[in-house]
Amino acid sequence: MARFKYEGRDTKKVRTGMITAGNRREAIIKLRDDGIKVIDIKEIETTTLQKDISIGNPVKRDQFIMFLRQFSTLMRAGVTIVDTIRILSQQVESKALAKTLAMIEDELRKGNSLSDSLAKHPKIFEPLTINLIKAGEMSGNIDESLDRLATHYDKAYQTRQKVVSAMSYPAVVGVIAIGVVIFLLATIVPMFVEMFEGFGGELPLLTQVVMQASNLVIQYWYVIIIVALLIGVLFWAMKRSTKGRMLLDTMLLRMPIFGKIFKKSALARLTRTLSSMFSSSVPILQAMTMVEKVVGNAVMSKVLIASRDSLERGGSLTEPMRNHWAFPPLIPHMISIGEQTGSLDHMLLKVAEFYESEVDAETDRLKALIEPLMIVLLAALVGTIVLSIMLPMFEMFNNVDSM
Repeated sequence: MARFKYEGRDTKKVRTGMITAGNRREAIIKLRDDGIKVIDIKEIETTTLQKDISIGNPVKRDQFIMFLRQFSTLMRAGVTIVDTIRILSQQVESKALAKTLAMIEDELRKGNSLSDSLAKHPKIFEPLTINLIKAGEMSGNIDESLDRLATHYDKAYQTRQKVVSAMSYPAVVGVIAIGVVIFLLATIVPMFVEMFEGFGGELPLLTQVVMQASNLVIQYWYVIIIVALLIGVLFWAMKRSTKGRMLLDTMLLRMPIFGKIFKKSALARLTRTLSSMFSSSVPILQAMTMVEKVVGNAVMSKVLIASRDSLERGGSLTEPMRNHWAFPPLIPHMISIGEQTGSLDHMLLKVAEFYESEVDAETDRLKALIEPLMIVLLAALVGTIVLSIMLPMFEMFNNVDSM
């Protein structure tokens, strides 16, 4: 399929835009069927270097959220779905999303539903998006489903950014600390080694340890690089295996200080996703299957699978959660109340908001605490190396003064 940029006129005004078709003639026929008389049309050439290369979702989360907000607003204003998609394809910042929307417009003009058209582009539109829009089509409230999706993704994005922000500072300072230590051991310490060897006598223990570390960095630097690469490969392999992912996620949730943040962030994502799906009248078993995939933690996903199986057997949804350390009592308790009162979506939304506020508070406290700790750690590392150099020099000066 090729893409064409066109200029044409309908009964009201001149229109410009893009259309996807097999060839130029087919593009003109499609535009004519839509009531547009073509004035000028030309194919957009796409070279290999111009093609979008992406890993994972090619559309940034904030751009996708803005797209959903605009989509909902135009639908509420009474604009048809086809015209909304066409307008947005010309306005969105993401080239990948614009290209995809142009193809979706063609699918809609062929008579396909919006959810089926979106399902043909799984790299951009997640199953959660497709299912909620399908539910909106069935109820006739697509604008509400879009607005609910935008709110869901916006809250999840903000919570994730909070966690990333809290983790980025210690990670950056840690990398800087390692770099500074390696630089000192590889360049500064060797300058004093010959002087210390000519000094004679026994060097302080701290100085001996630092000199051995310096020799290790200089002589076996390639071993350090190989070990670092092996650790990275091992981590990657573990993430791709079921057992390895389970082990990593267990360690993540049980990690001191940071584990609480990761757990609360995952719980907020889990409960908000369930709330969004229940609000859109998605069947509970289907909703549980969807949440297993989006929760982002193998430990919690395993518990959700057990909960779904329990429900299929006619048992309790909350029983597996009650018996697992990853789920605090609040979750099964609120779900039970929601089931009894018929307001499960509302209860889950309240739980999600609670954990999102908890993540905000935890990350703020962590950033306030970890900044001085990292500065002290960096100062201690550098200070230890400097002290190991200064101690023999003090002894030299003392010996000179006593002579």
